[in-house]
Amino acid sequence: MNRVWRHDLAWAGFILGVALLLGLMQQWELVHRSWRGEQVSHLEQVRDQRRQKEFQGVKTVNLAQAYALFQQGQALFIDARPAEEFAELHVPKSLNITPGMVAAGVAGKVAGLAKDREIVVYCGQVSCDLALKVAEKLQALGFTRVMAYIGGFRAWDEAGYPADTGK
Repeated sequence: MNRVWRHDLAWAGFILGVALLLGLMQQWELVHRSWRGEQVSHLEQVRDQRRQKEFQGVKTVNLAQAYALFQQGQALFIDARPAEEFAELHVPKSLNITPGMVAAGVAGKVAGLAKDREIVVYCGQVSCDLALKVAEKLQALGFTRVMAYIGGFRAWDEAGYPADTGK
């Protein structure tokens, strides 16, 4: 019996070693980038390229531009995060409209808004695509001046810009 266990264990070790070797060979570029400390910047670049392709019709703004629009008081801010996060903290006077709400129909939230109203959609952080998804869906509904602030609420809050807990 002991001999069978050793034999099975040897085969398991061999299979594991081959799988490890094949995995390293297949993903060598990512492994090598990680060892050189370049993986984060590479993944950010890949994300940006994917976003440009997937959301090519959506205009984006950075933190300074979003804050300038907020200070002017003309733009409507839409928070694309889940309701729990919105309730915790959000840009003052913003509406909470998630991608699911747009898909289900947001007639109550955007009814009566002029289609040429300036709208800034944001979500939680840089890696979040919710703002881009909502902005794209609002454009499909005919809104012509929709922008996605891709820096996220985290950067807004860390910059010390106004935030509100009231709905």
